Amino acid sequence: MKKNLTFYLIAALSLAGFSLLQIIDPPYLREKLESKTYDLRMNLRNLIRQPALNPDIELVLVDDRSLAEIGRWPWSRDIQADLVHKISAGGPKVIGIDIMYTEPENRENDAKLTAAIKKAGNVVLATPFEVAERGLAQEAGPALPDYFWDAAFMEVKPNPDGINWRESAAKSVKAFPPLAEYATVATLGQVANQPDMDGVLRWEIMYVNYGVDCYPSFSLQIARIASKLPMQDLRLFGGSSVELGERTLLTNQNGRTIINYRGKEHTYPYISAADLLKNRVSPQKLHNKIVLLGTSAMATFDQKVTPFSGNFPGVEKNANVVDNILANDFISKSKYTAELITIVVTSLLLIVLLPRLKAIPGVVLAFSLIGSYFLFSCGLLVFSNIWLNFLVPTANMAVIFAVGTITSYVFEQKQSRQIRAMFSSYVTERLVDEMIRNPDMAQLGGQKREVTVLFSDIKSFTTYSENHQPEEVVAILNEYLGAMTDVVLKWEGILDKFIGDAIVVFWGAPMKQEDHAERAVRCALEMQERLDQLRRKWEAEGRSPLASGIGLNSGEAIVGNIGAQGKKMDYTVIGDHVNLGARVEGLTRRYDARILMTEYTLEKLRPTIAAGTFRGVSIRGLERVIVKGKDTPVGIYALDTIDSGVPTVVVECDPEKVVRLTEK
Repeated sequence: MKKNLTFYLIAALSLAGFSLLQIIDPPYLREKLESKTYDLRMNLRNLIRQPALNPDIELVLVDDRSLAEIGRWPWSRDIQADLVHKISAGGPKVIGIDIMYTEPENRENDAKLTAAIKKAGNVVLATPFEVAERGLAQEAGPALPDYFWDAAFMEVKPNPDGINWRESAAKSVKAFPPLAEYATVATLGQVANQPDMDGVLRWEIMYVNYGVDCYPSFSLQIARIASKLPMQDLRLFGGSSVELGERTLLTNQNGRTIINYRGKEHTYPYISAADLLKNRVSPQKLHNKIVLLGTSAMATFDQKVTPFSGNFPGVEKNANVVDNILANDFISKSKYTAELITIVVTSLLLIVLLPRLKAIPGVVLAFSLIGSYFLFSCGLLVFSNIWLNFLVPTANMAVIFAVGTITSYVFEQKQSRQIRAMFSSYVTERLVDEMIRNPDMAQLGGQKREVTVLFSDIKSFTTYSENHQPEEVVAILNEYLGAMTDVVLKWEGILDKFIGDAIVVFWGAPMKQEDHAERAVRCALEMQERLDQLRRKWEAEGRSPLASGIGLNSGEAIVGNIGAQGKKMDYTVIGDHVNLGARVEGLTRRYDARILMTEYTLEKLRPTIAAGTFRGVSIRGLERVIVKGKDTPVGIYALDTIDSGVPTVVVECDPEKVVRLTEK
């Protein structure tokens, strides 16, 4: 009971604690630990079901081969102008240039690039915004140039839930606007990255709040132009969603959404910039494509860490976001309802079932629940693009299972020690081990069981004690009791107690023994045989021998731990049939018999006697007696050993002759 109370208490605390942890959702736990399980599931998802790629997205990359052929980065802007001319000659839907143009090169080359961008007419320039670190004070940046007005959301609506979204939206500390000549001939889109605490970029900032205006992301502007939508069809519901024509792109309160990466770097088809410049690839390959121009060479330092790679080109990250926008299949974060339900249901299952299960079924249950939840979370990610929190519900299951296992182990160890201490002095080692494996056999309290009791007492021991020195009395008594105990344990009896020179033994509990009566009779006969051996030894030593009387009775009795709880407890047997056994032992003096048993014990022996398996014993009926305190007569039988090969002989009592005894 104490084991279960401890388990229930800790399990309840675990349920409450992890539920609260799930509701609070600490950023450190989410971004340092839970995010790693998300990355694992994302990689598993791609093994199971590779997400479809938008066939219209094409990358033009300044890769390592391009640097080897054209020269080190950054290239002169006349070369970049030539590259933009090559791309636009193919007639793409939109050209997204993920390259910074914040400083002039020279008037001639800047003019060439401006002309190339203007001629293309569908260029989106990436404009880096530095977003404030979480938890740091925000400082207002300098006012942006007037040409940024055309890049801001034209329609910003309040949050449907009444949340003050501007307080939590991604805010810029600093912006790095392109040169005015470039900005006025292109569309601007902000690029703001905010990796999680572990350095992995999992989220896209869909808009940045800078001053009184909000600016859409670079990828959002590319998707808008590719969809042939004007700027007024791009609407912001602060802290809730972004509408792009008929698409509603959900965001969190901070204006972020989880990128649904399609895979590792170079998942999207790409063309080396050198191949376009050297005319090895025709610009017509880019016809009606969504083209993103950027760098992937290591020397250009635009690599990101994603769930799939630690060397992911930033431009390809933007390509993934464009694909997500057009397909409207960003990863959505669970609202924690499913996790809380999982925590409660699995907790209740474990709390109810673990105390009732043994070790291996308990392990199977716990791992089945954890495995099922893992498969469920993977299924939601694969088929519904939902990120279900795995760590907290799983940790709760693991804690409850660990607590159940530990408390069970500690309790069972304690229980084993108690059982061993309780029984090792008066039962065989085999019985002790059996009771440790099945502790219910030795449960506290009383049980009604059919048993056979044996009472043995040394005849005239008081006289013997008076005529011998105490040391001699103790020595011979210890020798006698030791020898009798060996015989009792051989026949797997429970050595109840020593009462001075008397011995009380019983069979049939705590482990059921169908042959308890036969065991008791065999034990009594061997006890007398062993005493005969001791008598011969004592006589040879010149010591006075001892004689004993043994009484046996069978019937229902109460067996269990009886005494003062926590102070003195004895595993013993009580009841009318026990008292009758004690009375029968006293009758050995009246009938000058060594072993007496009742008709109840004989009844338990009759099937084996009839079958011929109980041999070598003489059972002689003496009288039917009514012992003191009883009204029902009982047959008394004397036992003696005869030749072991001879069938047992039974002489019945005279049923008409009944003697009422008035003394013990």
